[in-house]
Amino acid sequence: MLKIAFHPIYKHPLPDGHRFPMEKYELLPEQLLHEGTCVDANFFEPEKPNDKFILTVHEPDYYYDLVNITLDQRAARKIGFPLSEVLVEREVIIADGTIKASEHALKYGIAMNIAGGTHHAYTDRGEAFCLLNDQAIGARYLQNKGAANKILIVDLDVHQGNGTAEIFQDDDTVFTFSMHGKSNYPFKKEKSDLDIALDNDTDDATYLAILKETLPQLIEQEQPDFIYYLCGVDVIASDKLGKLGLTLEGCKERDRFVLQTCKNHNIPVMCSMGGGYSPDIKTIVDAHANTFRLAQEIFF
Repeated sequence: MLKIAFHPIYKHPLPDGHRFPMEKYELLPEQLLHEGTCVDANFFEPEKPNDKFILTVHEPDYYYDLVNITLDQRAARKIGFPLSEVLVEREVIIADGTIKASEHALKYGIAMNIAGGTHHAYTDRGEAFCLLNDQAIGARYLQNKGAANKILIVDLDVHQGNGTAEIFQDDDTVFTFSMHGKSNYPFKKEKSDLDIALDNDTDDATYLAILKETLPQLIEQEQPDFIYYLCGVDVIASDKLGKLGLTLEGCKERDRFVLQTCKNHNIPVMCSMGGGYSPDIKTIVDAHANTFRLAQEIFF
């Protein structure tokens, strides 16, 4: 059964006028239930995890400054969100969603987190709406319990996974692959194990050809026993914060190829939704819903 992390706190509203599209976290599960892609039993509610899991990735001083809302103003501004206890609690619960979804992926082959993909969070700081790096926390959790040895992180959000790259920069047990917009944020990129920087307006055919050549080679080369997939839909041409040129169908084909490749190689995959900022909320929800539709089609 497809298991999906979702908590009411994901929908926590931000101050009026903030551009981050929080409504997708409410509308996406509603859409999946309405169309019959999912039923109530597919969803599970994450909780606050033990701090020790977060501290395998993040520096204690940074983490406890977040928890106690004592982060200095300069560091807080880089995050982009007004800090609050509820916001930090939300991020902590998202991390638990990814931890628990990782466990479900081991059992069922795939599992999802409706939120997550917070790949701009470094060991000691947050950036660009990301406080804690959920997939890095999940990767360390699996490794520390002996459930995975070699992990591949496939980051196909339009923005480079700079925080993830920094966290695992000296660790050959986690291979970081980021395929992103060349001229997009972050403007100072970190060095992933493999970075593919794409030109503005890259179309479906070009994007998919690169991905279909690269991912199988990486799996053959690295022999991962678990994959984290960051499937941001901000690669779509209409996205306000992206500069690529994919269609909705091209984004769906991207997801189909990644998920089918994981299935064909019998490698468990955990998906965090990542970004999506098209002006029409229906486009965002449909693009994200495609990932869940394909998960059901391919794995169940």
